[in-house]
Amino acid sequence: MARVEFGVFMTVHLKKLSVGSQSLDNLRDWQALRLAHGGRLVHVTRNRPRRAEELLDGGSIYWIIKGVVTARQAIIDLAEAQRADGTPACGIVLSPEIIQVAPTKMRIFQGWRYLEEKDAPPDIGADNAGDMPTELAAELRDLGIL
Repeated sequence: MARVEFGVFMTVHLKKLSVGSQSLDNLRDWQALRLAHGGRLVHVTRNRPRRAEELLDGGSIYWIIKGVVTARQAIIDLAEAQRADGTPACGIVLSPEIIQVAPTKMRIFQGWRYLEEKDAPPDIGADNAGDMPTELAAELRDLGIL
């Protein structure tokens, strides 16, 4: 059962490795190619998130590229999907808009993990890290300088 505060679902996010992406531009290019071929952006995962109501209440998927949370995309819907081998899966339908976030180092893991609203990095614009290389901004943030 999803956490409820005062009768309202609390927003939760997902964090996920962007497997194969070398940079944020690389992720953007791959997704633009997918959209250009008439597809929609759906990340297929084996398990349906148990906290679906919270995800659909303004949640995003936060992309980790080379060990750094780099960007997020709003989660629009969760849909039934099928894996390449025909087994059932869950499709996480994403907004086409990729929003850069304050670079934050993250340990590598498999699959996806929940990310509480209070722990989510802010969108770029909340500080001056936007023009800085991602790895440098993450280091400075870890040191408490940004």
